[in-house]
Amino acid sequence: MVSNTDIIGTYNGKIDLVRNLTISPFSRAYTFSDSIYEVIPFYNRNFFYFDKHFIRLSNSLNALAIEINLQKVKDELYELLKHVTYQNGYIYYQISRGTDPIRNHIQVDGLEAETFGYILEHDYKTQELNIKIVDDLRWGRCDIKSTSLLANVMGMNEAKKENCQEIVMHRDGLITEAGASNIFFVIDGIICTPALGNNILPGITREILIELVRSEGMEIREDKFLIDDLLKSQSVWLTSSTKCIAPVRKIVNLDLNLDLNEPLMNRCIAILEKEFKSNSINL
Repeated sequence: MVSNTDIIGTYNGKIDLVRNLTISPFSRAYTFSDSIYEVIPFYNRNFFYFDKHFIRLSNSLNALAIEINLQKVKDELYELLKHVTYQNGYIYYQISRGTDPIRNHIQVDGLEAETFGYILEHDYKTQELNIKIVDDLRWGRCDIKSTSLLANVMGMNEAKKENCQEIVMHRDGLITEAGASNIFFVIDGIICTPALGNNILPGITREILIELVRSEGMEIREDKFLIDDLLKSQSVWLTSSTKCIAPVRKIVNLDLNLDLNEPLMNRCIAILEKEFKSNSINL
C-alpha cells in the first residue's frame, strides 16, 4: 500500500506532499459531505476522456449550487500531472462549498469553494471480482457525484467479510448500481445495464462502453432490471474509471458462478482497452 507521505496533493491551489497539506475541521466536506468529487484516469500520461469527466464535475457543482472558477480547476489538474513521472494513474479531485466559521447546517454568505485533490499511480489490469447483493440505502440523488458515500462504505465493508470486493445494490428488487461502479450483464446474447435515473451515477466508462457496443453492432438494452434477472445471466461485469471493466466471478448470496470466458464480455474488454489507449488525450 502506498504511504500518504509519498502522495502529491493539492489544497486550494497549493501543491505539496499530502502530509504537508492542512485542511480545516470546519470544511463542509468534513462536517456535512457538502462536496462533490471526480476521478480522472490517465494512461501513458494522457487523460482519458477528460472533457466528459469535466462536464460531469460541472454538472455536480451545478446540482449543489457550488460556484468556482472552472478554469482554475483545470489548471490545477494539469499542474498535478506535471508533478509526477509515472505513466498510468488517476487524479482524485474534490470541491466543497467551503469552510464555515463554525459548523452550521445553513451556510454563511460569501463562502469560497474549497478544493482538494491528489494524484496516484494505478495499474489498469483487469480485475476479477466476487460481489454481494445488498439493499440500496443511499439518499435520493445518487446521480450527483457527491462525497456522501456512507451507505456504499457500509455495504462494501460488510461484503468484504465474505471475500467480496464489490457490492451490487437494489431497491425493492430493482438493480441500481455497484458500490463504486456501474453494472452490465449478458442475457441470451443481449448486453444489459440499468437505465440512468436519480439512483444511478452516470458513469463515464459506462457511457463510453455503451457507445462502443452500439458502434460495433452489438445489441444493448438499457432498462429496469430485477435481481432475479442476474440469475439468467451468462456473465456480469462492473465498469468504472479505475476498474475499466472488472468481470464478476461469483455473486456470493445468489450462489451464482459466472463464465469469465463469455464472448460478449471479453469483446467488451477488448474494445474498451483499445479505446482507452487510443483516446487518452494529452493536456
